[in-house]
Amino acid sequence: MKKFLICLSIFLLSIISPFGYAQNFLGPKQIVQGTADSVLAEVNLRREELEADSTLIYPLVEKMILPHFDFEAMTRFAMGRFWRYASSQQQRRLIAEFQELLVRTYATALLSYSGQDIEYFPINFLNEGREAIVPTKIAYQGGPPIPINYRLRIENQDNTWLVFDVVIDGISLVTNYRSTFVRLIRVGGGGERDRRARLTKGIDNLIKVLSKKNDRSTK
Repeated sequence: MKKFLICLSIFLLSIISPFGYAQNFLGPKQIVQGTADSVLAEVNLRREELEADSTLIYPLVEKMILPHFDFEAMTRFAMGRFWRYASSQQQRRLIAEFQELLVRTYATALLSYSGQDIEYFPINFLNEGREAIVPTKIAYQGGPPIPINYRLRIENQDNTWLVFDVVIDGISLVTNYRSTFVRLIRVGGGGERDRRARLTKGIDNLIKVLSKKNDRSTK
C-alpha cells in the first residue's frame, strides 16, 4: 500500500500546468496529459540540486499545485458529516493543515520518480459537463500498471478546472483520509458528555495531530 500511494503522489504532480492563465482554455485531459512531461522534466533538470537540498522541492510544489487543486473541497469531503460541526476557525485550520500534509507528501514522492510510463484514456464527463474523470495508468515496477482516475470540476468564476479527488485502483484519496479523520475526531472527543463539546474537542484533536505530523515532516 505504501508503494501504491507513492505512485499516486508521484503522478498527481504531473497534472500541474506551467502555462498560467492559458490553462483556463484547456480541457481537463489536455491539462493532465499536456503538462506531465513539462513538470517532470523540470524536476529531472534540477535533480542534483533537489537531492542535495530536498527542502527546495517544497516551494516548487507549492507554486505549481496550489492554483490547481481545490483543497477546500478535498478537506470538506474528507471530513464528511463532521465538516458542518467545525467552526469557521477550525475549518480554516483543517484546510491549511490538510493542504500542507498533501503538498509535502507529493513533494517527497516526486523526488523518487524514475521515469515510469504513463498511459492516458478517453475522458468521461459528468454532471452536465461540469465534472470530469481523466483515466490514466502508470507503470508499476514488479506489478501490473496502476489505474489512476483524476476527478476535476470546473469553477463558474473563470472556467478553471480544479482537481478535487484522485482515485487509485478504485480507492479514493479523499475517502481514504476520511476514515482516519473520523477515528481521530471520535478518539479526541472521548470523555465529553455534551455532543457539541465532544465534536469540538474531537475536531481540535484532528487539527493537532495533522499539525504535529506537518511539523515532523519539516525536520
